Amino acid sequence: MKQQTRGGTDMIVVTNTIKVKKGHGESVAQRFHQSIGIDLSPGFVRMEVLMAEHIEGHDELKVSTTWEQKEHFDAWVNSDSFRLAHAHKRKPEQAAGAAADGSPRTFENIMLGSQLSTHRVLLSRHS
Repeated sequence: MKQQTRGGTDMIVVTNTIKVKKGHGESVAQRFHQSIGIDLSPGFVRMEVLMAEHIEGHDELKVSTTWEQKEHFDAWVNSDSFRLAHAHKRKPEQAAGAAADGSPRTFENIMLGSQLSTHRVLLSRHS
């Protein structure tokens, strides 16, 4: 059965656009397979991790989470689950291989930047 949601909903989609060094997009995306608690967060609807094609010079991921209301997203950002999920930034084992100088590769030294955007859902159609 096809379902459709029209305007008037409080639902939001939050997208984190992450740029990483070329060749590391897949390994960064893998860490989202082991999400810590987001699935159990009140108001959480879904997560999608997308990787852009045909971008030269870097890999680009879009991590989109859908929430019933902005307040649910805000509560997750302020939760212990969020802090645990983002603690990877200090752990070298989260990124494969070694840096050019032989030091362990960390998430920070493959990250090129990220940008967060929030969108109100005006229409959602799915089967």
